This record gives sequence, structure tokens and C-alpha cells, in this order.
Amino acid sequence: VQLQASGGGLVQAGGSLGLSCAASERIFRQYPMGWFRQAPGKEREFVSGITWNGGRTEYADSVKGRFTISRDNAKNTVYLQMNSLKPEDTAVYYCAADRSGWTVRMESDAYEYWGQGTEVTVSS
Repeated sequence: VQLQASGGGLVQAGGSLGLSCAASERIFRQYPMGWFRQAPGKEREFVSGITWNGGRTEYADSVKGRFTISRDNAKNTVYLQMNSLKPEDTAVYYCAADRSGWTVRMESDAYEYWGQGTEVTVSS
């Protein structure tokens, strides 16, 4: 499975961005999906995740109420809508697929497939 993330860019604090992650195969529909981010000098961290059918979602405390994850299995795509962005949201954002899981896992090493990352910069 190949994942292609897109939608990053430069935005002012308080603004919004929408990220997309397109998968190359229909089998993607069976996998929980996650978004992670890595800021300069920091470790990769969990942002949000969603089960295969969208029935359950999870968010890091730092983004709750501001970010929304969703998926469209007909399009093999998962989305991350980011509102009320803050400078501390600046990072490279990665999407990932969990081939082995059935629920949302927050540990990055649970995910077998990763996209190439898309950069998000929030200016103050």
C-alpha cells in the first residue's frame, strides 16, 4: 500500500488547512488510519486516528476540538481538517495505515505503511 499525503502549506495562526491522504489500494478500506506529526527537533507524535469504517476516532489532547479526521473509503482517502491553527502545530504531517489493528492505536510503531509527509507551517 502506498500513501500520498497532500494539502500542507503556510497559514497564519487561527487559520485552517485540510490534509488528504490517498491510498493506492482498495485494501486500505480495512485498515485503521492515523495522522502523526513531527516538529523540528522533536519526536514524531500521534495526532489523530480513525477506524476502518469511521466508527471511532481518537485525537491528541493538543488538537481536540480543532482537528477533525474523516475518511472516504470509496475514494481510498483519509482527511484531516485543521482549524484554529497555532504556531505549535507547525510540523511535517504523516499519514499511516495500521495493517494489523482493528481499533485506533497511538503508537507509531503499530503502523506499517507511511506516507511521505506534508509540511504545515503556522505563522504567528
